[in-house]
Amino acid sequence: MRCGRMGMIRSRRACALFLALVAACYICLNIWVDLNWQNAIYRVWYINGFPNSSEAGEIACYYDTSHNTLEQFGPPVSPDKGIFFLETSCPSEPGIHLTPRQACAVESAAKMNPTSDVYVLFPSPVVDNISRPAYLRELLSYPNVRLRHLPMDLYFQDSPLADWYSSGMLRTSRWPRSHASDILRYLTLWKFGGIYLDLDVVVTKSLSNLSNFAGAESDEDVAAGVLSFSSGGAGHQMAGACVEELRTDFRGYDWGHNGPGIITKVLKSTCGTENVREMTLERCEGFTVFPPHIFYPIPWRKWRLYFDSQKSEETLHRVAHSHAIHVWNKFSTQANITVGSKQPYGVIASKYCPKVYSHVGNIF
Repeated sequence: MRCGRMGMIRSRRACALFLALVAACYICLNIWVDLNWQNAIYRVWYINGFPNSSEAGEIACYYDTSHNTLEQFGPPVSPDKGIFFLETSCPSEPGIHLTPRQACAVESAAKMNPTSDVYVLFPSPVVDNISRPAYLRELLSYPNVRLRHLPMDLYFQDSPLADWYSSGMLRTSRWPRSHASDILRYLTLWKFGGIYLDLDVVVTKSLSNLSNFAGAESDEDVAAGVLSFSSGGAGHQMAGACVEELRTDFRGYDWGHNGPGIITKVLKSTCGTENVREMTLERCEGFTVFPPHIFYPIPWRKWRLYFDSQKSEETLHRVAHSHAIHVWNKFSTQANITVGSKQPYGVIASKYCPKVYSHVGNIF
């Protein structure tokens, strides 16, 4: 009788252990599926582009220069010292079209790099004859901020991409505005050297002593939201390699190939490795690939942390040693920041773009 009871107890324990093992496997499987599903979403939406999205036909403004009143962009006085932003939309209304968050990005670059000229380049014509919002007036109070029109036809002349542009390849893209930004960042740095920044990047440390660099986003990808090439030497050669890749392998059907895909491909070839972690200064001929925490301390999957006041202390600790933060505008554009709150993005903005942040009203 006792043996029978002992057998039943052992059987129940074995059953319980089996069920616990099944439950653990189920949880692990769900986590794996969730992470891989998120990664798939990212690669389709953020890297490759959402399958049904398109900007085709939305760059007609690039070919209309008759209505522009903004000063035309000319070569920077000091090569390698410029910081460049690109605003490649085609707004339907007159005026300078920079959102408060975009203006914050520009202010942070100007504030943290006072000896650098900070350019915002507009391929579209800008009719600057209407009243500017308060935050934009504050941005333009910085003596090193320059808003300039970029005449596309002239800009591509006498460059390796002259024939490419005149052939109309950009207009065949499914995302011509996004791809214009990709192409112009590489071409601009090839022409003049300096630093390129996305308009959803907030600079939190000086970049003036850095050159020839990009930032890793993961072990597989180098991002193109923060880039630097020198106007001569190895940096110029690498910029030239990126431009040549665009000339020979532009992919209008692939949202991310012409931006992060290009720098990743060139670096894998230059550094002789597929692993981003192995892209050292020595292997990459003097080019620095910074680890993710320098420019992308919060990965895209966790972009909501920038808006979560409950986790503000944790998030601010994670970004404390970064040179800049990328707030993943493609995902976060609809998320609000209440001015004066403890939301991390707002706290960061209050410190690094204080003039803009204090003149946007209640919502940033």
